[in-house]
Amino acid sequence: MDQEKIKQAVSLLIEAIGEDKDREGLKETPDRIARMYEEIFEGYDKDPAEVLSKVFTVGSKEMVLEKDITFYSMCEHHMMPFYGKATIAYIPKNKVVGISKLARTVEVYARRLQIQERMTGQIADSIMENLDSEGAMVVLEAEHMCMTMRGIKKPGSKTVTIATRGCFAENEELRRQFFELKRD
Repeated sequence: MDQEKIKQAVSLLIEAIGEDKDREGLKETPDRIARMYEEIFEGYDKDPAEVLSKVFTVGSKEMVLEKDITFYSMCEHHMMPFYGKATIAYIPKNKVVGISKLARTVEVYARRLQIQERMTGQIADSIMENLDSEGAMVVLEAEHMCMTMRGIKKPGSKTVTIATRGCFAENEELRRQFFELKRD
């Protein structure tokens, strides 16, 4: 990440909106934002395959579900935050990943400029590809600041996206079980 370019861009933005970039409260803002961007966009430096590489052998092909994974991301259209909860399930082929790795996979994709629809599919595809799963299902529920703070101004509205892969796409009973577990 090019910290100097970010600082220059923020200084230009401060000037462009009519503020004094040398005002006491704004003097260090370009540096603060550059450091913040390094944190909130760290997903570009992470590989989901690496995150999901540590697996454990089990004799089961039963559903694994992790829910209420909080995430924060940035909308690529307005560069405003969207945030919410992810629920992930997969059917292993005798190998499971440590449960924290599912949350870490969400973070890899959330910490990039994103649209929610793409992010949902990326998480599901990553689980399928890297865990060689029978199937995966991902649901993201998020509030978008570009809809609540500007534009239509509808706070509290949520966008829900769903990705189903493998046996979850083919088996209605599995999807029903997923939603029952998600609801509990």
